[in-house]
Amino acid sequence: MIPPCREQFDIPNDVAYLNCAYMSPLPRAARVAGEEGIRLKSSPWELTSDSFFATTERTRSLFAQLAHATADDIAIIPAVSYGTAVAAANLPVARGQNIVVLAEQFPSNIYPWVDRARDVGAEVDYVPRPADHDWTAAVLERIRAKTAIVSLPAVHWADGTAIDLVAVRRRTDEVGAALVLDLAQSLGAMPFDVREVRPDFMVAPTYKWLLGPYSMGFLYVDPKWHGGRPLEQSWIARAGSEDFAGLVEYRDEYQPGARRYDMGERSNFALMPVVETALQQILDWGIPEIYAALGDRNRALVERTEPFGFEVVPERFRGAHYLGLRRPAGLPDDLVPQLAAKGVYVSRRGACLRITQHLYNTDADADRLLDALRTTSLP
Repeated sequence: MIPPCREQFDIPNDVAYLNCAYMSPLPRAARVAGEEGIRLKSSPWELTSDSFFATTERTRSLFAQLAHATADDIAIIPAVSYGTAVAAANLPVARGQNIVVLAEQFPSNIYPWVDRARDVGAEVDYVPRPADHDWTAAVLERIRAKTAIVSLPAVHWADGTAIDLVAVRRRTDEVGAALVLDLAQSLGAMPFDVREVRPDFMVAPTYKWLLGPYSMGFLYVDPKWHGGRPLEQSWIARAGSEDFAGLVEYRDEYQPGARRYDMGERSNFALMPVVETALQQILDWGIPEIYAALGDRNRALVERTEPFGFEVVPERFRGAHYLGLRRPAGLPDDLVPQLAAKGVYVSRRGACLRITQHLYNTDADADRLLDALRTTSLP
C-alpha cells in the first residue's frame, strides 16, 4: 500500500485536481530541486563539466529503470513530436506501403507520419474507433503485408481505451513492420516493459504521468537503430564531449547507444534535476503499486457517477488509471468551466469528460466532483 501523499504536493484543500492526463503538478521535492538548479545557473562559476553530464546520466538511468531498458537505449528529447520525428526519419517506408495509426490519435503522433507518407508516396491508415471498445482487434485487422510502420499509444488519450501492445508486436513481426509507441498517457502510471513489447522506438514526455516539467522527455531506441541519423548535430552527443578543451578536435564518432539522438542543451540545469527527483519518486512508489491504487480509486468513482447517466469504457478495455465519461444525452459545452468554478479541474476531450486521478487525490476530491456535478446543467 502506498501511504497518503497529498502532503508531498502543493495542492490547496479546496482544489480537486483530477487532470493528470493534461498536466501533472510537481512533487514539492521536485520543485525544490528545480529551484536549486536555477540557483546554480545564477552562479555559473560553480558549473563544471560534471554539471553537464552527471545529472543527465543519472536521470537517463532512472527512466531506463521505469521502462526496463538500459541507459544506452535512452535519448533525452523535448517533446513527443521530436521523438516521433526521429522515428520517422530512421524507419524505412516505401511507395505503396502504409503506416497504421488510430483515428483521433494525438496530433504529435500523426503529423510526422503524414509528412513521411507524403514524401515517399505511402498511405496513413487510420483505424476507426470500434463500437465494441476492442481497439486491439481493430488494429490487428489493419496490419497487413503492406504495413511498414504501426504507431500507437498504450491508451487512447480521450478515454483511456487500451491496446494490447504485446499482441500488436507479434503481428508486426509477422509482416515485418516496425512498432513506434507514444506512452505519454501511460508510462509512469501503467506498467510497461520494453523486453515484452520490443518497440523500435518509444517516446514519453515528463509533464504528465511522470510528474515532471514541461518540455522534457525521453526516447527509447531499440539497439538495432542505435546507428541511425539524429535530427540535430549537437556537440554533447559526440564522443569525447566531456573534454571541453578538446571540443575543437572534431569527431565523427558519437556517444554510445541512443545518446546520438539527444536534443541540444539536454543538460538543462533547472529542469533536469526536477525530472530526476520526480522519476525517483515514481520508482520509490512502484508503478504496479501506483496502477493498482489508481484502479481502486477509479472503480469507486465509476460507481458514484452512474446515477448522473455517465457511461465508461469497461475496465477490461481501458487502462485502470484512466476514465473517460460519456453521456448518451451529451455534455454541456460549458461543463468544464462550470466545474472549475467549483474548484474541480478535469478535461473534455471529444465527447468525453476525462477524469485522471493520481496519488495526490483523496476521497474529498471525489466528493467535491460529485457535489459539483449535482449543481451543473447536465442535459
